[in-house]
Amino acid sequence: MFIPLHDANDLKHIDRQYVTIALIVINVLIWLVTGPMASEQTAEAAILGFGYIPAVAFQYADLDPAFVVVPEQATYLTYAFLHGDFWHLAGNMLFLWVFGDNVEDAMGHLRFLAFYLACAAAGALAHGLVNMGSEAPLIGASGAISGVVAAYLMLHPKVRVWVLVLMRIPLPLPAVIPLLLWVGQQFLMLAIDREGTTSWGAHVGGIVAGLVLVVFLRRTGVPLFDRTIVTPRAVRPRSVPAIQATRLDAGGEGPGPWGKGQ
Repeated sequence: MFIPLHDANDLKHIDRQYVTIALIVINVLIWLVTGPMASEQTAEAAILGFGYIPAVAFQYADLDPAFVVVPEQATYLTYAFLHGDFWHLAGNMLFLWVFGDNVEDAMGHLRFLAFYLACAAAGALAHGLVNMGSEAPLIGASGAISGVVAAYLMLHPKVRVWVLVLMRIPLPLPAVIPLLLWVGQQFLMLAIDREGTTSWGAHVGGIVAGLVLVVFLRRTGVPLFDRTIVTPRAVRPRSVPAIQATRLDAGGEGPGPWGKGQ
């Protein structure tokens, strides 16, 4: 439906999104080790050993002991750090890069990490509840990323987000438009596409967890449905007086999408 490119939304409480960056680096490194740099046998073993398998989690089947690497409860988290191919990885990491920093900013580093992992676990659980007897391993960060998107929607629905619509048209839109459409699509696809290769259940589980957890994990004083659009410092005209720049910070819309605090 759309690809997020950039949001004009400065960080307000942290200097840098260290957890978001660390998660992206970890996901990329794991993909390299279990994907392009691994043999087919090693890649399969990693997916079976670290992927979330509903039939095993709900005790409908047993995993061959040769492939058991971690306790089955741990796979509610480990699956979220595996990806099937480059585009699977790139899509998830792009969403995390664009939206994760401001959610981390609203929560703080440690709370955001706990939030991310909780959304991943909720995604796995929802997938399992929808496909209890499935022996196909679930992999990918989509459940966790869905939670991040849902939290961003709750925090910053009015912020301008540059998105690539239909892979062709770049548009600056209030976040509520593309994100609400995206959330609705996940619920719709869960209802009509039960046999596809995409786990819509994991997406929906992550979304529900994100909507709930952001209410409790945000910093004290961070409002939901923030209506303030912060003008990035890098694009303020040098001639603007300090008092006028302060007014822009308090709610004025910036002139463009560049200069996001990193």
